[in-house]
Amino acid sequence: MATVPGQQRAFQPLPPLERPIVVRRATRLIVRTGTGRDTRIFLEHDSDPGANVTWWMTPGGGLDGDESFAAAGVRELYEETGWMVTAADLVGPVAHRIVTHGYSDEVLVQQEQFFLIDLDAPRPVDKSGFTAEEQITQLGEGWFTAADLATINVYPADIARFLSADADTFVEYGEQDESIVALDGRFVPGFVAQLFERHLPVAEHSSALPGTANRVK
Repeated sequence: MATVPGQQRAFQPLPPLERPIVVRRATRLIVRTGTGRDTRIFLEHDSDPGANVTWWMTPGGGLDGDESFAAAGVRELYEETGWMVTAADLVGPVAHRIVTHGYSDEVLVQQEQFFLIDLDAPRPVDKSGFTAEEQITQLGEGWFTAADLATINVYPADIARFLSADADTFVEYGEQDESIVALDGRFVPGFVAQLFERHLPVAEHSSALPGTANRVK
């Protein structure tokens, strides 16, 4: 969630080929409460101000330094909601993917691990840990049943499958594209894999292409 000084996003649309490419590893958290048909997933309402587009997503963010995926999840959840959990509370990983997010001002390519967290009941959200960027892009939050999820624009699109997931669940998504603004000609088959081979050779590390904004959310 921390941002490297001087590398704050400006949220000004750029020509597709001029968008910097940020490469990192990240943890996503599938936070649930309730049982059976009453099970709900906690989601955050995100946006790209430069494209005037919004969507819902799971909490989480990039690994900071040499921390583990689980440690990043614990930290991110506290920073984004004020909720305190431990690594022992995380179940998983229950899913893995390499996802590309084309935004109006940058392209974020990240390797993600998803973990489950079950709460006894919904909790009040404390946003005091938001970065300046999140204060701009984060529009709200909510709890969603399977029926609710069918009515919103959410990433991953099949997040409802995790309403009943458990420790034995594992989904390998492979590479996915969840771009708000379409990718450019650099993203030919095999390009994303090459990015990780060149810039993230060590597990649980975050980096960026030379000359781009090196951000860790």
